[in-house]
Amino acid sequence: MASRMYEKLVKADVDLAQGILIVDMEMHVDGEQQLLEQGSAQSDLWGINLHPELFGSDEFIQFDSVINIRPGQGNSTRGVEDEAIRQRIRAIVHAKVTR
Repeated sequence: MASRMYEKLVKADVDLAQGILIVDMEMHVDGEQQLLEQGSAQSDLWGINLHPELFGSDEFIQFDSVINIRPGQGNSTRGVEDEAIRQRIRAIVHAKVTR
C-alpha cells in the first residue's frame, strides 16, 4: 500500500469507540467520511499515518492529520495532543496490524 500511494506511509483512520481501523485511502477525510456513513461519531475519529518500514518501533504510528484539528475537543493541532487518546489509538493499531 505504501509504495502505491506515498512511498513510505499508509494513511489510516481509527474509530476509538468501535475499535475500527481503516487503511489505504488517498486522504484521511475519505476514510473519515466512510466511517461516518457507517455510523461512527465524529468525536471518535482520528487520522494517523503508518510507516511500514518502522513496524515495531515507536515511530511506526505518526499522529498527523487535518481531521484531528478539533479545538472544540481540546485538540488544536494536526497531531493528537491527549496522551490517553494516543494510547488508545496505539492499542487498536497493535491489535489489528501484524507483519
